[in-house]
Amino acid sequence: MKEFIVREDTTLKNFTDNTCAQASFCFRTLLKSREIRVNGMRVSADIPLKRGDVVRYFLTPKQEARAAFAILYEDENVLVADKESGVNSEAVFAALAERGETYFIHRLDRNTAGLIIFAKTAAAEEELLAAFRERRVEKVYLARVIGTPQKPHAVCKAYLQKDAAASRVRISERAEGEPIVTEYEVLEGGETALLKVTLHTGRTHQIRAHLAYLGYPIVGDEKYGNEAYNRAHGVTRQRLVAKQLSLDCGGALAYLNGKKFVSMHEV
Repeated sequence: MKEFIVREDTTLKNFTDNTCAQASFCFRTLLKSREIRVNGMRVSADIPLKRGDVVRYFLTPKQEARAAFAILYEDENVLVADKESGVNSEAVFAALAERGETYFIHRLDRNTAGLIIFAKTAAAEEELLAAFRERRVEKVYLARVIGTPQKPHAVCKAYLQKDAAASRVRISERAEGEPIVTEYEVLEGGETALLKVTLHTGRTHQIRAHLAYLGYPIVGDEKYGNEAYNRAHGVTRQRLVAKQLSLDCGGALAYLNGKKFVSMHEV
């Protein structure tokens, strides 16, 4: 059994996704079997939650043992987690925060697997946030896309606008929204291609939306992808991994300069 206290008004589904990855994996099953209790009452549907509510998940040993992430690296200042696809970054943070002081630095989309770095001290948080803000963090992704780009390598520039109501973004060549720069290199070609993608800006859904705009949607992407292709091939998870992370830091984190973290996940 896992027990949590609600910190702000939300819904049971959102709370589960952001707080308990193991319950998020099997949320519908838990509801159907009424193995979630809110303030002691069994529930069978997504319901509103209020601050102070107590939520308990009664998981089977198999459900509880399912990994949401692995710890790839840890020292007294930072922790690098290797997240599974289907897990909210907030749920990884919640699990790590139970172990001790943890600071949220950046996030990955729910269905993107790979590397996230967290700070364990206020000084490390300050340095990491500055490094991300000043683009001193190199993030390299692997993406499996439909089709093969004609150019084996390109640095692509565009503009990204958020559509909060639709929970998606729009890409345009017009100077509207935030400028984005996405670099790719073709590693394998064919009906689908394996791309190495380097982010020079880190905007919401940037890789997924920008590649789709260029005509090469990520396999399995349900928001920006090719629905007919995904359905025909039975693909339900986007093939995108945050594969490598390297830092150019100063101060208390200077010792991490030149160190490259590599995810265990493949596409």
